[in-house]
Amino acid sequence: MSDKAPAWVVPVMQAGYAARAIVYVTVGVLALLASIYGGQAQGTTNALADLRGSWWGVLLLWIVGLGLLCYAAWRFIDAWMDLDTYGSDAKGIFARLALVVTGLVHAALGISALGLAMGDSSGGGNAESLTARVMQMPYGRWLVGLIGLGILGAGIYYAYKGYSRRYQKDIRTNRTTLKLDPLMRGGFLAEGLVVGIVGALVLYAAFTTNPEQAGGIGQALTEIRSVAYGRIALGIVALGLIFFGIENAVEAKYRIVKARAGDSVETLAQRAKNSAERGARKAGA
Repeated sequence: MSDKAPAWVVPVMQAGYAARAIVYVTVGVLALLASIYGGQAQGTTNALADLRGSWWGVLLLWIVGLGLLCYAAWRFIDAWMDLDTYGSDAKGIFARLALVVTGLVHAALGISALGLAMGDSSGGGNAESLTARVMQMPYGRWLVGLIGLGILGAGIYYAYKGYSRRYQKDIRTNRTTLKLDPLMRGGFLAEGLVVGIVGALVLYAAFTTNPEQAGGIGQALTEIRSVAYGRIALGIVALGLIFFGIENAVEAKYRIVKARAGDSVETLAQRAKNSAERGARKAGA
């Protein structure tokens, strides 16, 4: 399988997940501070913009921007080479198309981070301005609606992935991953909630033909804070986003590439399955 999964895809993947971890930990920490001390919760672009105040922040923006482009490249390569062995049936093709979509999203975020590093105060625009541009296209309202549905579907999938622990099939088993598994699960559930709200906001913008109704992660966190006991809810979700950043850091270190590792590495999913089978044998003895 090595001809299908060349060695260089592994460091590209690791750089991408590491950059993604920095982004989500930053957003989560800022949201947690907003829940404790008050103030506005920030999305990815604004959180990255806060890093521009010092030389090390600009350097970090360059690292994060390039890392997110690596993550986008990893998603494109994964879809093209089928490194996660999704297959070529209808279900596999859909999964690989989803990889391309997430790759495009993170490529845009990476370009935004690099723009901030080079002094572009807008960082490439926010959700409202991007939605407005799409709405100006032919059938733009319907296109925005489809994008909203796609984002909402991604949120549902993230939540399902956490609930069902499907992420375990990609993580190798060791002492660290076993200890961090509950945090990883909570991170997926929180990410699913936030992304789902973003999708709902974009859908509402399409329904009302008003791009100002759209919003990114920052607006989603603001909506969470607006409910009853919102600061507590925001704090819980903020911790979840930090956990999702930790999950990405774990993937940067311990994720396997199936088409390269094959079945030689025990994953968390395989360990759980083996444990369940041993328990069933003992119960039937």
